[in-house]
Amino acid sequence: MALFSKIFNKLRSAISTSSADWDELRTTLIEADLGAQFADSLIEIAQREKADNLEAALTTALKNAMTTSSRELAFHSDRPTIIMVVGVNGTGKTTSVAKLMKNISDRNRTVIVAAADTFRAAAIEQLQTWGQRLGVPVVSGKFQGDPAAVVFDAVAQVKSAGSDYLIIDTAGRLHTQSNLMDELAKIRRVATKSAAPHDVDEVLLVVDATTGQNGIVQAKSFIESVGVTGLILTKLDGSAKGGIALAIERETGIPIKFVGTGESASDFAPFDQQSYIQGLLADPGE
Repeated sequence: MALFSKIFNKLRSAISTSSADWDELRTTLIEADLGAQFADSLIEIAQREKADNLEAALTTALKNAMTTSSRELAFHSDRPTIIMVVGVNGTGKTTSVAKLMKNISDRNRTVIVAAADTFRAAAIEQLQTWGQRLGVPVVSGKFQGDPAAVVFDAVAQVKSAGSDYLIIDTAGRLHTQSNLMDELAKIRRVATKSAAPHDVDEVLLVVDATTGQNGIVQAKSFIESVGVTGLILTKLDGSAKGGIALAIERETGIPIKFVGTGESASDFAPFDQQSYIQGLLADPGE
């Protein structure tokens, strides 16, 4: 993204920066979804630091804006680790479940998937196709059936099989639909009760990087309803819109654990904070 590259080039070349330059940088930062308040604080740092110190000062500010919570996916060697994946319609949630399934399989750990998005036949079929391809069991129910019943059966199967992970796909829902958000909380309660005495270990919220500041609103709603432990950021393709990663972590304190950058299974990886910040600061010509 290299959000600061223009201002770096001006300072490195000892060219004075005008108010128009700072206004342009502020606009760029806001358009990158960092938010007006944070954009202003970063510009204040850039204005008061000397060119030689600027990159270090901004790096520190960006790191401080991100959470110090672990980005590692939960894992228990003595029992199955249960993961729920939630999100708004159209964010790439079911695709992210399939990619996470592959990611876990590639670590030589066993996984079972609960296709609890019973409202979309395509979601069930998509996971079944991935399951056949990867040799991963997919527990599913009837189309438009009870998603909690699918979760109950899946927990029983993962216990019986002694699998390392259970991933629960859930139906996409708008964060403003309180009845559907309540249903999501019910699914978590059923999973927790079925897995007793253990709780759901991870609730991963899938957020589309192109949704901008609305992604923060979505995250806060899901955190309140179902207790999000980590984020999967999709469509983080290197464009300037990727600033939403910083904004979400700064506002919620929830760590981004994975990023999706494309449609293929390989376009999915653990979020690398250091590389992300370097990308914000790098000169595209370097």
